[in-house]
Amino acid sequence: MDERLRFIARLLEGEKMAPLCREFGISRVTGYKIYERYKTCGLEALNDRSRRPLRHANQLPYQVERTILGIKKEHASWGAPKIRDKLIREFPMIKPPAVSTVHAVLDRNGLVKRRKRRRYKAKGTELTAAHAPNGLWCADFKGEFMLGNKKYCYPLTITDYRSRYLLTCEGLSSTRSDFAFSVFERAFKDFGLPGAIRTDNGVPFASPNALFGLSKLAVWWLRLGIQIQRIKPGCPQQNGRHERMHLTLKKEATKPASFNFLQQQERFDKFISVYNQERPHQGLGGAYPGDLYTPSVRAYAPPPEPEYPYHDKAIRVTHCGRICIGRRKINLSTVFAGQLIGIREVDDQIWLVSFLDYDLGFFDREEGRVEPAPNPFGPEKVLTMSPE
Repeated sequence: MDERLRFIARLLEGEKMAPLCREFGISRVTGYKIYERYKTCGLEALNDRSRRPLRHANQLPYQVERTILGIKKEHASWGAPKIRDKLIREFPMIKPPAVSTVHAVLDRNGLVKRRKRRRYKAKGTELTAAHAPNGLWCADFKGEFMLGNKKYCYPLTITDYRSRYLLTCEGLSSTRSDFAFSVFERAFKDFGLPGAIRTDNGVPFASPNALFGLSKLAVWWLRLGIQIQRIKPGCPQQNGRHERMHLTLKKEATKPASFNFLQQQERFDKFISVYNQERPHQGLGGAYPGDLYTPSVRAYAPPPEPEYPYHDKAIRVTHCGRICIGRRKINLSTVFAGQLIGIREVDDQIWLVSFLDYDLGFFDREEGRVEPAPNPFGPEKVLTMSPE
């Protein structure tokens, strides 16, 4: 409006239309249109006008909308698909609206009851001990600390449960999953694949808002055939061996902190060497972790695409975490973006969604999201202490 007001003001002061239009970067047709609107309606004409079209070509007729609301009032438990089928039977002469249109009408009029989705609450998983190297790895971020250059360092550590061997200690600038992916991939290439990995329920090992608390990192581990173990929230003693290593790491490699990441990583590398090859471990009867540890026989390789021979269809999840079936879009979770999942009709208009050997949840004809199945990673009984 300010530009139009200055334009009209300078016209009223006697300036010519053509040079004024060139200065404001508009055509003379537009200039005269603005001027005529001002002469007709005054200053109100200089306000922005609504760009809403006068009519919508695909707008549902008022009579059809009233009929939909009438059917819903008579049959309160009916959903959009049943109301649409009723319309087709009673009024075959009109073009039936889509199910989504009927649902939108009901939603606009406050006739859709939204079921509250139960928020996932971390409970931990069943914990099992390992009696051989690489049966179980433990991973965690040691608490962040500030370097001399005022940047925070987040050390990601991985140890072997049985031998206490420190596989890696990498100083990262954040806990983002992209950095964790690269650290774990390098560990897998150097030492092979473990049978399981035990972590806490924090990012990037778990995701509080995703299905069953899974994260992209956890989904990748499952694809590699690695079982996930999560400790119970507030029970760090369930990962006690790893936490004890963190105490030694804190004393010997972080106090005082180095000036930058390169200098700090050099101290971490030296600590790994001493911890594995020179420091006697009391829990191992005075042996070095390097005396007991041997790399895994399972070599790392990119995982093959999963197959679902007992499902009706295999579908790749979109980058926004949806399952697309024709025009339908069912919300799953972004942690499965790009993954191949299987769907199978288990009842009339009810489909089961599976990933690898895990049943994730169900969706039906009306719901646009996957409702969780019983947690396949939930604990039958979570111990309060780390099992031996």
